[in-house]
Amino acid sequence: MRLMFLTGSLAYGGAERHAITLANGLAARGHECHTAWVKPESAQLTRLRLKEAGSALCLEAAHYLDLRAVGRLAGALARHRPSAVVAANPYALMYASLARAQSRLRAPLIAIYHSTRCPGLKEQAKLLAYRLCMWAAERTVFVCEYQRRYCIRRGLRSRRNAVIHNGVDVQHLRDAATPAERRVLRAGLGYTDTDYVLGIVGGLRPEKNHVQLLEAAARLRARGIAAKALFIGDGATRAAIEARARALGLEPHLLITGFRDDIRPLVTACDVMCLCSLTEALSLAAIEAMAMARPVVHSQVGGAAELIEPGRNGLLFPVADTAALVDCLVRLSDADERSAMGRAARRTVEQSFSVGRMIDRYEELFLEVCG
Repeated sequence: MRLMFLTGSLAYGGAERHAITLANGLAARGHECHTAWVKPESAQLTRLRLKEAGSALCLEAAHYLDLRAVGRLAGALARHRPSAVVAANPYALMYASLARAQSRLRAPLIAIYHSTRCPGLKEQAKLLAYRLCMWAAERTVFVCEYQRRYCIRRGLRSRRNAVIHNGVDVQHLRDAATPAERRVLRAGLGYTDTDYVLGIVGGLRPEKNHVQLLEAAARLRARGIAAKALFIGDGATRAAIEARARALGLEPHLLITGFRDDIRPLVTACDVMCLCSLTEALSLAAIEAMAMARPVVHSQVGGAAELIEPGRNGLLFPVADTAALVDCLVRLSDADERSAMGRAARRTVEQSFSVGRMIDRYEELFLEVCG
């Protein structure tokens, strides 16, 4: 197959990382893969591995709907003549739909939808256009069953729809550190053996709700548990998070690392990984943490229950319920219990959420759609 993958940008984010992983994996299997992205953010460009036949193109959109950017994509479609165009999320799908019409290419459109955000009025207006694009697409792939049901109820669907869970590279994401090596890693970040390190991987954005983990850490410390917060990422809410940490007296106990290409050493330093998200589809960050044999404490949003079996490989808590989050973290302050859940988490990812399994399913779907 010859495939064109389109994303809104190549900034740090789960949808972008997923598209790159998929393009790289299919290129490694001998398919010709091309990529394009709408906005000029290109932080993950170096992750692309598309072989000699592939190409990478930034459309350089200067605003939300840039017709010159649509024209650049139409030109790329006319040159490469892909068997299918694969768009990550509706914004990229809108550009793909317009460019396909302009280039008169008859290749099928496939949407991969990663979001379950409840939009405001502005986003509701955009959804009118997005629905039209999704209805015209040959297939929409949702990343969890919860999301499929959520979106279909809101008219965000195609003629045919599928669910393919996200997957990660279980060979790359492996905690191989010895106890001595882990101690050195933690010491380099300012942690001792007795610190209880709570990690979050993800952009510092409102819907990720990092502040809730600060509130939980403050309550744990009030109980005599030496909780520390390690936030792996960066973003718009950083100043608000730092201000809240100062107000709670947690400034010495919060470390924000910024974005990292390789999160493995930082996850290795953590005892537990958390997601306090107000909205989520199927978190790649959660799957990556589980692959690193870390139990995940996850708010009950999106497909979390399709990934985590409470008490076996992690714990779930009601959205925004800080008392319940604290109860989960107190339970996992027991080293034996979190070690057992971490091992089970690793087995879950190996069995059901590996990148090989994910690429198998996408390859089958693309071959079917392309005929």
